[in-house]
Amino acid sequence: MKNIAKIFQREEIVVQGERAMRAFGKELAGALEAGDVLGLVGELGAGKTRLVQGILEGLGGKQVGASPTFSIVHEHLDGRLPTAHFDFYRLQQPEDALQIGWDEYLESGMVLLVEWADRFDGALMPRHTVWVQVESTGETTRRVLVHGASH
Repeated sequence: MKNIAKIFQREEIVVQGERAMRAFGKELAGALEAGDVLGLVGELGAGKTRLVQGILEGLGGKQVGASPTFSIVHEHLDGRLPTAHFDFYRLQQPEDALQIGWDEYLESGMVLLVEWADRFDGALMPRHTVWVQVESTGETTRRVLVHGASH
């Protein structure tokens, strides 16, 4: 397995606007392998869903990635790698994720993209999770940090 965190780890990646966030997602997609887990962290409106849209596009998916806030998970099976996009924002406790099959997803070999992955101090996330922190630094400017499990 490639170490995606090493490939993209820099002090900071500055992204200007939604188009650039999607482009960064496409770049990130090129390094993904089956079973990779990305924990996406950032405030509401920071750009996590735009990043996911870019990743899905970079994987060759035809489905536009929408935030799965109300359904918790969306599966995207039409790209280079089968992918599940989760949103833990509305979960009340870790057991809620287990009830929707979180353990099965972890064992499936799918790429898992998890918005609000830190919701329960990262307790649900496996050790090999790559953390992607998106921070708003201006109206359309974002700072993105990519790092390994030592988050």
